[in-house]
Amino acid sequence: MPLTKTNNTMPSNNIDESKHYQYGIKSTLAQCWAISGAWFLQIELGAQVMISTIVIGALENNASKDSNEFLRMTSEEASWFASLLYLFTPVGNILSLFLLDRFGHKKCMIMTNIPGIVAQMMLYFAENIDMLYVSSILMALNLGFSNAPSLAYAGEVCEPKLRGALISALNIFYYGGSIILTMVYSITMQWRLTVLLTTVFPILTIALSLTTPDSPVWLLAKGKHSKAHRNLSRLRGKVSYEKCENEFQEMVRYNSPSKNDDPNRKEDIGIWKHMFEPEVMKPFRLMMIYFFFMNLVSGLPLLPYLVSILHKFEAPVNVEWTISFSMALSVVGSLMAVFLIRKLGKRFLTLFTLSICSILYITIGLIGVYWKNAEPITSWIVLVLFLTTIFISSVGITPISWTLVTEIFPAKSRNILCSISTCLCFIITFFMTKYYPDLSLLLEFYNVFTTIGIVGLFGCVYFYFCLPETENKTLQEISEFFK
Repeated sequence: MPLTKTNNTMPSNNIDESKHYQYGIKSTLAQCWAISGAWFLQIELGAQVMISTIVIGALENNASKDSNEFLRMTSEEASWFASLLYLFTPVGNILSLFLLDRFGHKKCMIMTNIPGIVAQMMLYFAENIDMLYVSSILMALNLGFSNAPSLAYAGEVCEPKLRGALISALNIFYYGGSIILTMVYSITMQWRLTVLLTTVFPILTIALSLTTPDSPVWLLAKGKHSKAHRNLSRLRGKVSYEKCENEFQEMVRYNSPSKNDDPNRKEDIGIWKHMFEPEVMKPFRLMMIYFFFMNLVSGLPLLPYLVSILHKFEAPVNVEWTISFSMALSVVGSLMAVFLIRKLGKRFLTLFTLSICSILYITIGLIGVYWKNAEPITSWIVLVLFLTTIFISSVGITPISWTLVTEIFPAKSRNILCSISTCLCFIITFFMTKYYPDLSLLLEFYNVFTTIGIVGLFGCVYFYFCLPETENKTLQEISEFFK
């Protein structure tokens, strides 16, 4: 069944949420509590991703404003330090792939904090570039290991009508971690002290995760039906088993092997053979293309170089506080996404934000190349347009990418595909991050923005024809669509 552009592509026998899943405010609060560990884990990850920005800004080409700082790094060393965070992220994804089914989402979210704490302590005591590299690798392991369990857990414990909003809130906490780190650095102007202070986040993540229940979907996969039903009741505000029976049976069907209406098909199909079926390959292809364009227009590969990029814009601003402001814009955008996704849907927001960001990137490039006579005005315009792209992408394409990856894969291969997808996403980010300086030299600084915008417009065409609407659909309905 080909993907189409309409919102009516899902099966017509949709579950009427207003009749079957009326749990009330207690259910919403219980689900917020359940994914609080995942939210705080995102604060930790957001801070760690921004560490390379403040370290490179402080150490590259003797740029440190701290007279006591003795470390220095070249542009080549800076590109490696920045990109190692994404190069080794797939290793963490692979580790989670082997451990997730055995230990479950909750235990994995607890374990992932250990390399993060070690990495930040190493950064604080770093005496040479090699220690910076090792700490970046450890943070990459933390980043990679955490994505699949946190995203899969959030997708499984939330009821359909809240899933998009609550998972989108992950981005609020992610950018919240980024803004906290950059604000602390703007105040202290000491990157070592800033890194040390942010170790409080993994500690809080462990404490919160210890209080949350295991996913009912994971428990069903382990054959623990009674505990799964009990946990679902807790996650819906401690309602009676009868009140959550409809949703529980939907989860049971979601975990049942798919027969595709073929009575001769073996139920015990191998997991790797299952990976090559249309219901897996179609969403996997869509997810990879989505991650490419998310990386392209969100500015994620540019984060480590924000200090130098803002200097090249030549606007008379404090660079450190401007970076903090850009992260604040991302927080506001992510907060808006929580409400807009439910109202407008993921498809519309994807097309809108990708097209606007692409046009803004093209405008930045053209202004930078062809409007050089009024430099003070030009500097402010390109800065405002660049900050606008950060805001717009955080409203739509960035949070939606991480919501989609929790929704569109079938139950049998869901954990594996979450790990593989996030793994490949960060490989894409690695190449874009590592070779941005080379591309900037090859095309010249402003032509990079024009190129990004033009490619982004091609993405709009693809998603117009191939991206379905998944908002307010059950996991079973989404899975049926791709068969």
